[in-house]
Amino acid sequence: MKQKLDIDSWARKEHFKFFGQFEEPYHGVNVNIDCTAGYRFAKENGVSFFLYYVYQSLSAAHIIEPFKYRWEGGDVFIYDRIDAGSTIGRSNGTFGFSHINYSPSFEEYIEGANQEVKRVQESTLLERNPAGNVIRYSALPWIDFTALSHARMFSFRDTCPKISFGKITESNGKKTMPVSIHVHHALVDGLHVGQYIDCYQELMHKGL
Repeated sequence: MKQKLDIDSWARKEHFKFFGQFEEPYHGVNVNIDCTAGYRFAKENGVSFFLYYVYQSLSAAHIIEPFKYRWEGGDVFIYDRIDAGSTIGRSNGTFGFSHINYSPSFEEYIEGANQEVKRVQESTLLERNPAGNVIRYSALPWIDFTALSHARMFSFRDTCPKISFGKITESNGKKTMPVSIHVHHALVDGLHVGQYIDCYQELMHKGL
């Protein structure tokens, strides 16, 4: 479900109109997230850490409203539910695209997520889902990156956030992970990205 945002009464109306004209409207940051508690939770409960940190990322998106905005046609919509459109690695070194449904219940989410990962890993297709109510995720667990850019098809208007996760490193018992967050500036400002990062870090500390 989604509802239309009233652009004329939107405090960001002028920002939307301004950044909506840009050929490259995405802006992004790279941060390090303390994932010590989250990693411990995943290992102690026998769940995929990848699926755990994607779940917490989606949970943060449902709290920070601008991450639920999508520009479709001439209108901006607020989605009730944001899912994960994530790359899933395969044993032959390729990957496929998945659509992992979000649920506030971690148990319900992880059951569906495990089924979707298995489905993609057993396929040879890319199968990119055109749904707009997603965050586009990717994982680069081999790279402790400090910057990241994305391939873009400029003829296709995509306003979904893009979030990537990197290699976990440990120092003095603290595990950290680089996270890259790119958002469409017509919909999301730096303030909102900062709020999202703080929220995501809090959820990763707190566990379930």
